Amino acid sequence: MAAYDLFDRHTDRLRTPSGRVASPTFTMTTADVGILKSTLLPSIGLYSGLSLATFAAAKTTDRVELKDWLWPSGQVLNAWWSAIGRHMCESGISFSDAWSGLPWTEKVLLGSVSLWGTRLFARIVGRSLARGKDDSRYDAVKQERGFWKTALFTTFLPEALFLSVISLPFTVPFSMGDTTLSLRTDYQNTVRAFGAGLFSAGFALEVMADTQLELHRQERDDLCRHGVWSIVRHPNYLGDTLVHLSFAVLNFADSFNPIVLLGPVANYVFLRFVGGDKQTEESQEVRYQVNDPTKYQQMREWRQENNSFWPSVRDLANPWALAVAGCGLIGVVVEEVLRTTYVM
Repeated sequence: MAAYDLFDRHTDRLRTPSGRVASPTFTMTTADVGILKSTLLPSIGLYSGLSLATFAAAKTTDRVELKDWLWPSGQVLNAWWSAIGRHMCESGISFSDAWSGLPWTEKVLLGSVSLWGTRLFARIVGRSLARGKDDSRYDAVKQERGFWKTALFTTFLPEALFLSVISLPFTVPFSMGDTTLSLRTDYQNTVRAFGAGLFSAGFALEVMADTQLELHRQERDDLCRHGVWSIVRHPNYLGDTLVHLSFAVLNFADSFNPIVLLGPVANYVFLRFVGGDKQTEESQEVRYQVNDPTKYQQMREWRQENNSFWPSVRDLANPWALAVAGCGLIGVVVEEVLRTTYVM
């Protein structure tokens, strides 16, 4: 007999054969989540172990960029372990029962994380293999005295801590049974639709940015400043931010705990002030000033014309910004069609 075999349309959850509204997760109090018992600590353990293995491989091959492989793949692995794997191991249920026991919103969340992470992983690995050497952003840091002696503690493990916090929106909902926010079903549907639209817009922005940049590099040697790159200087990082914000929004429509808001905040902080656009532009400025004066001049002009991360008011009217918004609306429609097809 399936662990959960009857869907409750009013609660967006499943019922057990006895008729009780069921959740595939174990009942956790807010205090348990607050003291990191069921969320951060397991993530820290997972990411730290993966970071140790990645560091060993990176040091052996002298390629710091291997840590970038872990960034999306580790998050997808953590999401699936939290949603499915842990419950299969602890409860002895099958994959099918674990999956069918997830409410629709949590399936949307897990699917979104998987789609985003798998695409980004394929993109990073593809570029890495095609390049055949380490990312140029890391050439300078490897020249620092004793870099590999301290890299584990200054680069690899700190990113593991960031990942642990960033993952909260897709570890907390699978580890707690209650919510601190109770919404009517129609409101839940609206919030979920907004989350799906936000994810679709961010995901489309990332895909467009990567595709347009790759095509530009095949044709020209100057900076790519057209397409979505005409909206902001780093549309891929803006897209990533919208995607991670959507994960937190989807929590509002199901098992919400305020701690999940730390996820998109940590992701934003990392992209703006640790890695992301800060690291990229610092590396570009040094390289272009020495090796490519034309690109260096273009970059200086670009900084005066477009913001780095968030679009200005005038950029919101950019046709490419409207195209991204249109992709968000398509995502809302797709989510609604899937929900009515497989749930209603």
